[in-house]
Amino acid sequence: MNTTFVIPTYNEAENIQKLVQAVFSLPVAINLLIVDDNSPDGTGEIAEQLKRDHPGRIQVVHRKGKLGLGSAYILGFRQAIQEGADFIGQMDADFSHPIDKIQVLMSTLENCDFVIGSRYVTGGKLDDNWPFWRKWLSGFGNFYARTILGLKIQDVTGGFRLWRKETLSAMPLERVKSNGYIFQVEMSYVATLLGFQCLETPIYFADRRWGQSKMSLRIQLEAAYRTWLLLGLYTDLKNKRTI
Repeated sequence: MNTTFVIPTYNEAENIQKLVQAVFSLPVAINLLIVDDNSPDGTGEIAEQLKRDHPGRIQVVHRKGKLGLGSAYILGFRQAIQEGADFIGQMDADFSHPIDKIQVLMSTLENCDFVIGSRYVTGGKLDDNWPFWRKWLSGFGNFYARTILGLKIQDVTGGFRLWRKETLSAMPLERVKSNGYIFQVEMSYVATLLGFQCLETPIYFADRRWGQSKMSLRIQLEAAYRTWLLLGLYTDLKNKRTI
């Protein structure tokens, strides 16, 4: 199976080369599609050099500015499907997602429509060094979205995922407009309404090793109000729900 992971980047010059090396050291064939939002720190140029160093395994898309996580993933999903990917993954560039669990995602996807590397199932965990308030905020945001939308998925905000091509192709991606981490919630909600089965596998979610977090108050506020909006945006899909 052709597996491509989409990696959005903005100012990840300290991480991207290390990440590529770590992914390509795995004993499985994985391609990467890097979507860079015109990073001022030169991430895009580094990605282009990595593409030359690994011909046929890396594609790079350059956007004109910081256009957001959600739109980067949607663009990446569509391009990966167009280029023949059977499995399409999502992963941050900052090493918060455990690269050694990629193979677990791949094997789990054999039994479902999409799989999430989950912090909130048995065995999953947040960074040990996070202060209590940060762990509480993460847990509450996840509980908030799950409760409002009535989702059984435990980690609806998690961004370490692997999708079947058929699952993404059947989803109305043109309607998915969220751009912060609420994008993950919207994708979970739409997939569930369409009856797609999700399995979760536990991961340890580490804090980024290098660079600065992209989380902001604006992103948190978007998540808070857009969760409620989702209830009315996809009413036409609700009659298709089978799980």
